Amino acid sequence: MVNLEWYRTFKEIYENGTLTKASIALYASQPGVSVHLNALEAYVGKKLFERTSRKMIPTEDGKFLYEYIIESLKKLEIAEQHFKKTTQEKNPSLNIGMCSEMFQLIIEPEIPKLDFDLVARFGAHTDLIKDLNNGILDLVITPKKQNKKKSLVEYIPFSKERIVLIAGNKTDTTKIQKHINSNNINKLEDELLQNVWYSSSNEMEHFRRFWFENFNKKPAFKPNYILPNITSIIRCLNNGNGLALVPDFLCQEQILRNEINLVWEGNVKTENTLYFASRTDLKYKKELDTIKTIFTSKMK
Repeated sequence: MVNLEWYRTFKEIYENGTLTKASIALYASQPGVSVHLNALEAYVGKKLFERTSRKMIPTEDGKFLYEYIIESLKKLEIAEQHFKKTTQEKNPSLNIGMCSEMFQLIIEPEIPKLDFDLVARFGAHTDLIKDLNNGILDLVITPKKQNKKKSLVEYIPFSKERIVLIAGNKTDTTKIQKHINSNNINKLEDELLQNVWYSSSNEMEHFRRFWFENFNKKPAFKPNYILPNITSIIRCLNNGNGLALVPDFLCQEQILRNEINLVWEGNVKTENTLYFASRTDLKYKKELDTIKTIFTSKMK
């Protein structure tokens, strides 16, 4: 019979793309991960990945195997979360998901004060909500609300984020402000296109939505620099040159310190409602309330 750990290893390689990242996710050595993969390929008699210098690319057989086993593996993960017994069982543990920027700004400074265990996961909102529905996560901070019948997940709005145009304080925004004040949208768009732009790979939706709502068209250009997250953008603009569209709460401190400038909030306010998405069958409600309190106190 096939070793179940071979399937777990295969799943992590498939989802993470490299042996190194898979070994980190599994808390295992890279050679051990390679051994599991080789054993599984020998067992099924098929090549599951194309090995390149940068990434493990799944073959058609690999894709088929992943789709065939993924739901069963997730059910096992859910069972493990609900039924595992450890020496730390008396210490509550909360599993939460959100964007990395929000975690760093809101939760990270408070971690030393928590009296319970915390496991944080970052990723796309749709993936995090899926893990919440499957019982892997207990709480997700999300701007996306899903309405599903017979769902054990409830959504409670607690704040809003507004997408704003910011600039490094070495950026000459004189002409931009002139067109904003005169409400000359066409000239404003032309002037904005003359500048250096930053965006993030995980929040391009902010960029496209702001542009469409204020210029009534999709942006007809690609940002010069697409970075991993918004925190990186703000650091690059800090005392520098360029423009970006970011949620207001992520850049408030830098604006107050004059490290970056708030240029425009848009004629149409581009806003997202932020929700606490949590399971109604959650065991540790006191710990959940602690996390909620941290957010509501910092995002008034």
